[in-house]
Amino acid sequence: MRKQFHLFLYTRLVPASVLLAMGTSIAAQDSADHASMAMDVAAPSAMTRTVKWSDASAWPSGKVPVAGEEVTIPRGTEMMLDVSPPELRGLTVQGKLTFVDERDLALTTEWIYVPGGELQIGTEASPFQHNATITLTDNVQGEDINTMGDRGIMMLRGTLNMHGNRDHTWTKLSSTAEAGATSIEVLDASEWRAGDEIVLASTDFNPRQAERRTITRVSGNTISFAEPLEYMHFGEITFGVDERGEVAMLTRNIKVQASEDAAESYFGGHIMAMAGSKAYVEGVELNRMGQHLTLARYPLHFHVLGEGAGQYIRNASIHDTFNRCVTVHGTNNLRVENNVTFNTVGHCFFMEDGIETGNEFIRNLAIQTKCHPTLDCVPTNLAANGERDPRAADPAAYREMSFHSGNTLLPSDNTVSSFWITNPDNSYIDNVAAGSDQVGFWLSIPQHPNGAFLGTEISANTWPRRTALREFRGNTAHSNFDGFLIDRHIDQDNTFGLASIPLLPLADPTDLESEVKETHFENLTSYKNRNGGLWGRGDLYVYSNARFADNAIGMTQAAGDIGSLPFSSRLVDALVVGETDNIGNPATPEEIAYGRSLPKPSIPDFPIRGYEYYDYRDDVVNTTFVNFQDNDQRKTGALSFLLFTSAGLSTRSTISGGEFINAKPVYFPTYDSRFDNDNRGGNAYRTLSFHDLDGSVTGIPGSQVLLHDGENDSVATDDSCEIHPTWNAAVCTGDIGRLNLSDARGELPAAVDLESRTARFALLSSLSPNAPDTPLVQAQRAALFSRRPPQAPIALVRGGREFKINGDQSTVRAGTEIEVKTARPEVTLSLAEMDAGSWVMFELPGFASAASGTQQGSMGALRAANETSWFRDGDALWVKLVAEAPVMEVIRPTDLQASITVSREGLGG
Repeated sequence: MRKQFHLFLYTRLVPASVLLAMGTSIAAQDSADHASMAMDVAAPSAMTRTVKWSDASAWPSGKVPVAGEEVTIPRGTEMMLDVSPPELRGLTVQGKLTFVDERDLALTTEWIYVPGGELQIGTEASPFQHNATITLTDNVQGEDINTMGDRGIMMLRGTLNMHGNRDHTWTKLSSTAEAGATSIEVLDASEWRAGDEIVLASTDFNPRQAERRTITRVSGNTISFAEPLEYMHFGEITFGVDERGEVAMLTRNIKVQASEDAAESYFGGHIMAMAGSKAYVEGVELNRMGQHLTLARYPLHFHVLGEGAGQYIRNASIHDTFNRCVTVHGTNNLRVENNVTFNTVGHCFFMEDGIETGNEFIRNLAIQTKCHPTLDCVPTNLAANGERDPRAADPAAYREMSFHSGNTLLPSDNTVSSFWITNPDNSYIDNVAAGSDQVGFWLSIPQHPNGAFLGTEISANTWPRRTALREFRGNTAHSNFDGFLIDRHIDQDNTFGLASIPLLPLADPTDLESEVKETHFENLTSYKNRNGGLWGRGDLYVYSNARFADNAIGMTQAAGDIGSLPFSSRLVDALVVGETDNIGNPATPEEIAYGRSLPKPSIPDFPIRGYEYYDYRDDVVNTTFVNFQDNDQRKTGALSFLLFTSAGLSTRSTISGGEFINAKPVYFPTYDSRFDNDNRGGNAYRTLSFHDLDGSVTGIPGSQVLLHDGENDSVATDDSCEIHPTWNAAVCTGDIGRLNLSDARGELPAAVDLESRTARFALLSSLSPNAPDTPLVQAQRAALFSRRPPQAPIALVRGGREFKINGDQSTVRAGTEIEVKTARPEVTLSLAEMDAGSWVMFELPGFASAASGTQQGSMGALRAANETSWFRDGDALWVKLVAEAPVMEVIRPTDLQASITVSREGLGG
């Protein structure tokens, strides 16, 4: 265990709580983390003398510091570092330390502490031209420099100016680089030179196909290196999708690194800017930085600065690190731009507590983001059963392993992301997540800011999950498990569930019942992801000009407000490609035989699909689908559904303006437990359907596409429908809605309260182990998990054909007559998602009476009725359900437009 050692300044000190109380409220929230911190209240002083390090007369002892010495640069002194000193015990900069740009310089020390002083290597106007290397050692372990830890550059009201001369940080391949190649062609190799270290990102499903090489020669845009490439790296725009692999340059002339022992201990260096500090960092290389499993010890950490306008990290290289990349904590309006990262551990570009706003993340590239330095991830995700860790068979034990094993800093780091986003009021533009073990971009938004801010007034009055997205456009995710993830929002304890209360921006974030605002995601590209190109949960999300290609699943959207808004998602002007010319690097026997890599090698016949309809209403508009054709290896289809879902589907989901090029438009796979990730014994998927508004899918405008796989055919189908066996679908016309054969509201029990957003969100939160223990949540949980006794089976008969019903749900077509066969003593029939005035008639042999509706005197009167009615005809009860206008402007599958309960009562024995 590392002992605690406190270094105190040689100037007047006051407790941190006093100074923090004098600052901004945002800074005060973190005082508990540094309760024992000593702080100098004096402002940084002007320089009154400038001296050279090499000048013995500059030092009080009259001697230049020797190896092992602890050095202080006093206030008012600018020390010009003009030589490379011997290895130091420590360095405190109360004045200013400036690297002289006359020769290459190296500074080796245990730590650098900057209380009110400044460390400068170059300026923004005059970047440093020589090489400058700071190496942080750990010969004396367990030090704690004024509560900021050890082996770091630690600033308290200090300033860090580091300005290197390299600003061309990454480019793309201009042509494919084959395995075995010793040169590559790139779009722009300007300013790169022999001796520079580069990394080629994976362009396949496996993020570990990234390769590091040292340049031996640059000729124009041709880069040569000695060691042949092990993998093919794709370099083309294929079928309209830019899959040209990124090439990052890691070398900078300013380098901050831990000594080589960190590669074994994972205890690297760190840079920490605390209260009152300023950091201006560009063109810098950070190597072997970050301290594994240690909070607040990151390669670069903007720590509770409050206002950060004008500060930045840009054009930097951050590689081979052990705890994140860039952490923005309690700091607003920073600019994080044009940085590259490689081989890093934990969430990389890390927005910490959800209080942070106005920060700009622009054109950053993250390559090979890992959960742990050596161990595999233990993720919490929606992997298909056939690829899941066998240990997941015990969900409770697996959750404990994923969240609390002690092998990751936070529970979510076992489902690691390259961009971890906890507040939507920030900008993410033209960034690339090129190979995370799990997630590329993860919007995991807390209800209130947590961490250092948990329980504070500012946290209670801040609602990140109800806040509008500032900008999210031009971002690319490839070679991850999931490309973009907008769900699984963190709870106060930093755990999360597979479903959560959504990011739902409101006109008034303090009023849950206020108007919902649209959320726009623009120009996203997602390819070669092993699971989903994009998974979102929320409502009024608009995805425009997206490009999805070579994913197991292109896109899936879950609803947030339980179908109560006009749409959950709208995919507009998108391009979705099943398979491109990027064949990857086939490795398994199945892949080699197929001639291309597969997204799920352990399930080689997994059916790739472009778009999955799911919760409630989703719209696809003016979208082109390319290359979805069955073959001997696997089946496929452009449009599908979340496989075997137990949650709600809607007949009101739509497509218009679809175009299909070499693409089977629809495929509804038959049940296969290996493909399943969402069934949980449910039946909702058996009622799947979507509406082809303009006939662009089926050639029949206004038609409905229904599941028709021989096992789950719908009673809505008849001889007037077109049957597509390769789709497992039927195409029918008319008003098609939903039929419930119990007192439920769709897939939800009748007792749940859905009449306000407050009630609906209480229902959603009741699914979480961290749900608030309020009477409303308790009532919703009780209603949700109420179970009726087992019921006798039920079947529907139409046109002489019997249709098996599972889960008491079915699609149904207006204007049809259906026989209901069951031994149940009582049945409730109800309609939802139908046009007002639409009707369906039912014959129930053996039933005698109805609890509601209008009793009619004849079959003729029943057929003529324009309201829900019933008539007993001999040993059968006939019912006509007539749909009323929807309860809400939006027709929800949970809103019953007609309902009646019938029973056998009165028939005698």
